[in-house]
Amino acid sequence: MRISVIGVGYVGLVTGACFAKTGNHVLCMDIDSEKIAKLKEGQIPIYEPHLEEIVRNNLNEGRLEFTDNIKEAADHGLIIFTAVDTP
Repeated sequence: MRISVIGVGYVGLVTGACFAKTGNHVLCMDIDSEKIAKLKEGQIPIYEPHLEEIVRNNLNEGRLEFTDNIKEAADHGLIIFTAVDTP
């Protein structure tokens, strides 16, 4: 299944990585281009046990991708999760 996750903070990154680990094709989107560039290289900005391994494995398998393009994320996901700050 194609899933998009909008917002790649703690909740969004963990959610996207877990969905990818279960075999889904996940595209995670964030407006922070610098964060997205680092994630594409497998650099994880937070600590969660085993998260770095899960992200890297799924990046290598092609099940997890990152973008800063909202249209690309909206077009990708059959299901779209929003994991952004709430006011």
